[in-house]
Amino acid sequence: MKTHTSVLGNVDSNQSPPQCVTLREAFWYWLKLGFISFGGPAGQIALMHTELVERRRWISERRFLHALNYCMLLPGPEATQLAIYIGWLLHRTAGGIIAGVLFVLPSLAILIALSWIYMAFGHVPAVAGVMYGIKPAVVAIVLAAAWRIGSRTIKNAVLAAIALAAFVSIAVLRLPFPLIVLGAALAGFAGARLSPQRFDLGGAHPGDTASYGPALIDDTTPTPAHALFSWRRLANVVLAGSALALSAWLLLAWLFGIHSPLAQMGWFFTKAALMTFGGAYAVLPYVVQGAVDHYGWLSAPQMIDGLALGETTPGPLIMIVAFVGFVGGWTHALFGPAALPAAGAAGAAVATLFTFMPSFVFILAGGPVVESTRGNLRLTAPLTAISAAVVGVIASLAVFFGGHVFFAGGLLQPAAIVIGLAACIALFRYKMGTIPLIAACAVAGLVLSYWHG
Repeated sequence: MKTHTSVLGNVDSNQSPPQCVTLREAFWYWLKLGFISFGGPAGQIALMHTELVERRRWISERRFLHALNYCMLLPGPEATQLAIYIGWLLHRTAGGIIAGVLFVLPSLAILIALSWIYMAFGHVPAVAGVMYGIKPAVVAIVLAAAWRIGSRTIKNAVLAAIALAAFVSIAVLRLPFPLIVLGAALAGFAGARLSPQRFDLGGAHPGDTASYGPALIDDTTPTPAHALFSWRRLANVVLAGSALALSAWLLLAWLFGIHSPLAQMGWFFTKAALMTFGGAYAVLPYVVQGAVDHYGWLSAPQMIDGLALGETTPGPLIMIVAFVGFVGGWTHALFGPAALPAAGAAGAAVATLFTFMPSFVFILAGGPVVESTRGNLRLTAPLTAISAAVVGVIASLAVFFGGHVFFAGGLLQPAAIVIGLAACIALFRYKMGTIPLIAACAVAGLVLSYWHG
C-alpha cells in the first residue's frame, strides 16, 4: 500500500476512491476517537463504521465486517482490537500501535482522575448520594448486556443449555471462570462434529453489505505486503510481544518484589485479558473473584462503583481494570501513606498495560491469518459455545451486583429497587442510552440523599 502524503476527504464524488491516508492524519483521528468513544463496544464500533466506512471511506463495508468478525472471536475488547486492526492495515505495525494506544490513553487519564476523586471524596454526602443512584442503574445495564448478547448468540436449545450451565457453574458452584471457558470450548469442539448446524450462527453475506462508494481499502484491494501471512513473521511478533510482557513483569518483580501488589496485578490482568471472551461483562466475574475475593484490592461495593465510573467514561468498558488497579494501589499504600495518588496511578497503569498488551499481539500476529480462518466451523464452533457461556456468566454478574445493591448491609433497599426497575424499563422498553440513564439515576440518588438527610 502506498504511503505518500495526501489529504483525505477532498473528493468530489463518491465514485472516486479516497487518496492515501497519512500516518499524521490517522494519529489525529484515533486520538479524537479516544475522547469521544462512549457507549460501550457497540457505540464505539458504530462510531468507527460511520467515520471510516461511510464518511472517510478508509475501508469498505465488507472488509470492516470481516475484521470485526475476527476481533469478536478473540479474547479482549473487540472495539479496541478493531481499531488496532484497521490502523495496522493502513500503516503497518506503527499504525496499529498508535491506533490502539490512542484508543485507550484518554480513558486511562480520565479514569485515574475520577478514581482519585472517588477515593479522596467518596464519603462526601453528595458523592455518596450520586453513587447510590448509579448502582441500581449498573445492575440494569448488566442485565441489558446479558439480554443483548444472548439475543445474538442463543439461537437454539443446545446453546441455551450451555448458557444455563455456565450460570449455575459460576453463581452456585463457584467454579473459576477459566474452567467454565474451557468447558464451553470443549462442548463446542464436540458439537462441531456431532451437530455442526447448531453451532453455525452464520455471518454477513455479500448481498447484506452496503456500499458507500469506492474505499481506500476496498473489497478488491490486494492484500498489502505487510499483511501477507508468514510463519516467520507470526513467530517474531508472538516472541517480541511475549518478551516485552515478560520484561515488564520482571521489572515490577525486581523493583517491588514478586509478591507485591503491582507484580500480582501484572500477572492477574494478563490472565484476565486472555479470558475476555464476549466483552468486558464476561470477564468481570473473573476480575471480581480475583480482585475482591482473592487479593482484596477492593470491596464488592467499590467494584460496583468502578463499573459505574467505567460506564460514564470514553474508551472500552474493560478499562474498569484501571479503577481496580488504582484502588488496589491506594488501599495498599504502595509508596507510603504520603503518596497514595501516585500509588493509585501506578496500579491503574500496570493494570491497563497488562490487560491490553495481549490484544496488540493478537492483531499484529493474527491479522494475516484472517482470510485463511474465514468460514472454518471447526475453529468457530468452540468460540460460539464460549459466547453462549458468556451469557450465563453475565447474568450471574447481575445477580451478584443486585445482591449487594438491593440488600446492602443485609437490609432491603426499597429506593434502590425502584431506581433499578425504572432503569430496566428505560433500557428495555424505551432503549435509553447508557449516559442519560446513569445521569438520571445519579440525580435520583442525589435527591434521595437530601430528602433523607
